[in-house]
Amino acid sequence: MVKIKLRDDVREYENGITPYQIAESISAGLARVACAAKIDGKGCDLRTPIENDCAVEILTFDDPYGKKAFWHTTSHVLAQAVKRLYPEVKLTIGPAIEEGFYYDFDSDQPFTPDVLEKLEAEMKKIVKENEKIERFTLPREEAIAFMKERNEPYKVELIEDLPEGEVISFYRQGEFVDLCAGPHLMATGTIKAFKLTQCNSAYWRGDAKNKTLQRVYGISYTKKDELEAYLTRIEEAKKRDHRKLGKELGLFALLDEGPGFPFFLPKGMVLRNTLLEYWREVHKRYGYVEISTPMILNRTLWERSGHWDHYKENMYTTVIDDTDFAIKPMNCPGGMLVYKLEPHSYRDLPLRVAELGLVHRHELSGALHGLFRVRCFTQDDAHIFMTWDQMKDEIKNVVRLFDEVYSVFGLTYQIEVSTMPEDHIGDVKDWDFATETLEAAVKEMGKDYVINEGDGAFYGPKLDFHLADSLGRTWQCGTIQLDMQLPERFELEYTGADNEKHRPVMIHRVVLGSVERFIGVITEHFAGAFPLWLSPVQVSVIPISNAFNDYAQEVRDRLDAAGIRVEADLRNETMKLKIREAQLQKTPYMLVVGEREQNENAASVRNRKGENLGAMSVDEVIAKLRREIDDKVID
Repeated sequence: MVKIKLRDDVREYENGITPYQIAESISAGLARVACAAKIDGKGCDLRTPIENDCAVEILTFDDPYGKKAFWHTTSHVLAQAVKRLYPEVKLTIGPAIEEGFYYDFDSDQPFTPDVLEKLEAEMKKIVKENEKIERFTLPREEAIAFMKERNEPYKVELIEDLPEGEVISFYRQGEFVDLCAGPHLMATGTIKAFKLTQCNSAYWRGDAKNKTLQRVYGISYTKKDELEAYLTRIEEAKKRDHRKLGKELGLFALLDEGPGFPFFLPKGMVLRNTLLEYWREVHKRYGYVEISTPMILNRTLWERSGHWDHYKENMYTTVIDDTDFAIKPMNCPGGMLVYKLEPHSYRDLPLRVAELGLVHRHELSGALHGLFRVRCFTQDDAHIFMTWDQMKDEIKNVVRLFDEVYSVFGLTYQIEVSTMPEDHIGDVKDWDFATETLEAAVKEMGKDYVINEGDGAFYGPKLDFHLADSLGRTWQCGTIQLDMQLPERFELEYTGADNEKHRPVMIHRVVLGSVERFIGVITEHFAGAFPLWLSPVQVSVIPISNAFNDYAQEVRDRLDAAGIRVEADLRNETMKLKIREAQLQKTPYMLVVGEREQNENAASVRNRKGENLGAMSVDEVIAKLRREIDDKVID
């Protein structure tokens, strides 16, 4: 017998019982919606036999790991449909992803929208058949022979690449069998609603030297209304696409002459500079000093930091006077050199050093995506040098800064604590202390967090901040990384109260992450309708006819003198057209002026939503706008 700790009690079961059988023993309803399980906190398939006392959680679609099993199973349903309709197609891989799933196929048949419709129809049949899904394993040689018999060369390659002794598992549903580690649902009938969303090309194993495959993306849910809500959200996301809005609003350009190297246009520079002015103002209040380090540094530095050996394929390199140099992919090594320029005492610490550093990283052309994935970007780095006993307070100080910045944009977040990976360097004792300190800091601040086991950087644990935008999408922007290794590599020191030399510990942190990416995020978050303080053009003054151009210019000048970004639209066009174009440009306010406004030293105020706010004196308008700008009000 084994003792199983469930949420509310402890029960005894026969050895070898599975999480699915436990779910059945609790209720038929729970078994019906179960997607996966956790045994002692580790995700697993519902079919996993239990041989020892443990804690078991039954996971539904509401749990991220349960979603993974649900979406992974749907990818197998897709592959089964493809093999039924196009038996000659070769299977590769079909994982669950952050939202939905995909499957890559080697097919001479183009997966056009018409083909996707046929595949969806076949998938509905498979779901209706409610095929039971079974797991089985084979020894390595039998597994290879099995896949060769089924004429699946990509699966054979995957098996051959597995390490000796690896358990090779398969999942079967009806006539369809796939090499897979799982987890999966118990039957296909659980999938109630799904949609194939798009098809594009992908290289086998992400290598451009390999064959081009067809990647089919999809999404699935337990209920039809959940799918409909998702599809509605996707349509809204398309309207908010920052690449589309960036072009329409004149913010930035992505040109063939510089793939992955964005061009910021005048209005985009106003937006960017306003954002960075706020960034500098916040950092000054929180006790940071700002530096700037060179963009190109020699090979010796990058060897010392470890990047030349471990990151060189992502770096742009050059030769100057017969010496190897690299364009920096990150700011950290330069920050180390700045610290070493002068001796430090414990009285100097914590030392908070910020840098808006332009970094370059080589990304594959297929991975580039607007401002979200580029080859050069500005990282809003900071390196905090401190003593070990200052660590917790400094983490709290950074989290408070993050709170302030993200709230200004109306962004909420979830914190993830990433712990020691297998390839870590440094003493486990130091890792444990650093990880416990991270957790203690966020607990003491009353923050919730989740553990991301084994996903820390090789040099230290970290906190990742996943921001949620107005559509509920999440973006990983802020990071707080503890580093016990770079101070060692660069022999950083401070003189302690005991007059002895000591090694500081360091925090790497970014709040925006990449300035360019953050601009993309907030462009989509606000759908281009930035709050007044951030909007490139805050006000458009529109005369009802050319007879009032002089007064419109006078109003423009008064607002400009008050520090408000304002334009006067003096074109020989109708007032209605000018108002409509200002709304399309998402200008927050329009001031319409005519004879009455001129006589009363006033303006008729409209907002970009089309609401008429009535007549106000110019002084009242300026006071209203200044309050909204200074308070950074979100519309």
